Amino acid sequence: MPKVNVDTRDTLYVARQPILEPDGQVFGYELLYRADADELEGVPSKDLAAARVLSDAVLNVGLDTLTGGRPAFINLSRSLLLGEVARLLPSAAVVFELHDLVTVDALVVETCRRLSEDGYALALCDFVPGCDAEALLPYATFVKVDVLTTPAPMQRELLKYLAPSRVKLVAESVETAEIFEASKAAGYSFFQGHYFCLPKMCSAAAVRSRHVAYMQLLAALNRPGLGLSEVEDLIKHDVSLSYRVLRCINSAAFGVRREIHSIREALLLMGLAPIKSWASVWCMAGLNTGGTSELVTVALVRARCCEILGEQLEAEEAPELFLIGLCSLLDAMLGKPLEDAIADLPLSPGARDAVLGMRRSPARSVLNAVIAYERGAWELSADELKAAGLAGNLVAEAYTGALSWARELTQATA
Repeated sequence: MPKVNVDTRDTLYVARQPILEPDGQVFGYELLYRADADELEGVPSKDLAAARVLSDAVLNVGLDTLTGGRPAFINLSRSLLLGEVARLLPSAAVVFELHDLVTVDALVVETCRRLSEDGYALALCDFVPGCDAEALLPYATFVKVDVLTTPAPMQRELLKYLAPSRVKLVAESVETAEIFEASKAAGYSFFQGHYFCLPKMCSAAAVRSRHVAYMQLLAALNRPGLGLSEVEDLIKHDVSLSYRVLRCINSAAFGVRREIHSIREALLLMGLAPIKSWASVWCMAGLNTGGTSELVTVALVRARCCEILGEQLEAEEAPELFLIGLCSLLDAMLGKPLEDAIADLPLSPGARDAVLGMRRSPARSVLNAVIAYERGAWELSADELKAAGLAGNLVAEAYTGALSWARELTQATA
């Protein structure tokens, strides 16, 4: 049986959701958070959560790790807004979101005016014409609209009303490709939701031979117990991988005094782990012909998070959890059903079932927990992890570690 760990207190839950441009490039990330701690006396829970994301997540984890240098959209409560906590962060790195629960009075208007003058960007959420937040419109850079819950006629009215202003419109809850296309046609500038993680099915699309090679290489690279000679052989038989490895080892970042021409020597100097990880990134990038570049990032974070949790999981499929996480988005990358997308991968039957969700298993529960965490579904994430026999709070630390790992990895392989 898997080992059941005991939850600890004061776990910080922070995830992120990309905000994309029409062409699929990432503009910024909204930080989703929840503080799992006893409420401080006299401090509302929402204020406590927001304060912790500004302190623990931003100052300890680092904005660069959380957003990769892109703007972080952070929800501010009234008390944090008025308390000047916002000024702890550089204006170029953040966008502060104000929801309709924030009471707008002269003090809030003046604070927003000063923040705007100092270069801080504000986003108004749940905005409707004639609401109290209208007084903040001159100082707002963004208006966010939940396109799933806001009726189309109301959206058209709102977009027309805001057209003369300088604000940019962000469509929230964009869950399908159809909603994305409709929102883009309506005039929204940015899009937030899970639509980019869903496959755009290509009728009668054949898997390119290059895709098959990438998938087989991906599986081989992540096989448990893979030795140096085997990795060398795999890389040497792929010209593009060989080129990338040698280019990396000879870059200024490694500071080698002489040029390296041998894959084996590169492996000895760099080590197996980084090259296996880098090669996995390059394989995923090669496979991603049907989605945005953010798909690769999400897949990498998901895979590493699953792998970290798998280290504590006593299950047959645990060593394959990195690959299970990677494969969970192949349908979106290849534009075909997931079962067809992984057909050419030499996965074990248990790992294949975990990817497809064919049956309940500890490995599938781990994957479910990570996916739920990505979406800010904290309770569901904890329940899924407990079903795998692990403490529900472990995914928070694993996710933060995975973000940092993926950030370092993509920088090294750029």
